[in-house]
Amino acid sequence: MSRQQDSKGRGKASGRGNANRKSKSFARGNAPVKKKTQQKKSADSNDMRLNKYIANSGMCSRREADENIAIGLVTVNGKVITEMGYKVKPTDEVRFDGQRITPESKVYVLLNKPKGFATTTAEGKGRTVMDLVANATNANIKPIGRLGRNSLGLLLFTNDDKVVQKFTNSKTGVARLFQVELDKNLKFEDLKKIQEGFKVDGKLITVEEISYIEGESKNKIGIKIKNTGNTILRTIFDTLKYDLVKIDCVAIAHLTKKDIPRGHWKHLTQQEVNTLKML
Repeated sequence: MSRQQDSKGRGKASGRGNANRKSKSFARGNAPVKKKTQQKKSADSNDMRLNKYIANSGMCSRREADENIAIGLVTVNGKVITEMGYKVKPTDEVRFDGQRITPESKVYVLLNKPKGFATTTAEGKGRTVMDLVANATNANIKPIGRLGRNSLGLLLFTNDDKVVQKFTNSKTGVARLFQVELDKNLKFEDLKKIQEGFKVDGKLITVEEISYIEGESKNKIGIKIKNTGNTILRTIFDTLKYDLVKIDCVAIAHLTKKDIPRGHWKHLTQQEVNTLKML
């Protein structure tokens, strides 16, 4: 009888012990710990495997990405990564063979810039060209080259580093056609001088083409250059004692202002993008 009582006592004691353990366990906050784990999972949900990140950037396939990771061609935040399955955060800087890459889809936006907008990506500078293309895409696009605040015309935006390099390559570049208006007629001898190239402060200044605009007065000139900015235009005409009244970029390679009203933009068609890449 006493053993049964002892057994029951022990059983009851054991039951109370379990209840106490559950109570203490809950008091330590098991539920909140679980919640934190879920939050951590959610915070990491935007992380991406490195090989997928590279493939999404258009550099190569995932399998080829693994091969390039293995031989040390990929860095994350300046550190060579050879670990398979390494995960990249959205804020990380990833470089493939020295070139910075992004998993965003490539976007190409052509703007017909009006006067009064600065070509800058910085905030707090008043009206900028970035304000004009704010609704074009969520991708991190930037303008290629510059147009002065009071200059008009075409400006191309993209997140495609290869296209940017094509424009900024000092040997090849991409031609842009400007129509400029001067404060007075351009003398024929000055036009020839620009055509042939001349030196300013020991540096040779050259253009691709220059001509009077047919049917217009001699103070309206068509001039084609490969520089990404338009500072060269001011250098040319300031040196020859002309004031630039108006600068309008009317074409970038094969791209024109057709069907793009001033202050509006368009996405390039696939054919336009292909032609741009083949230049």
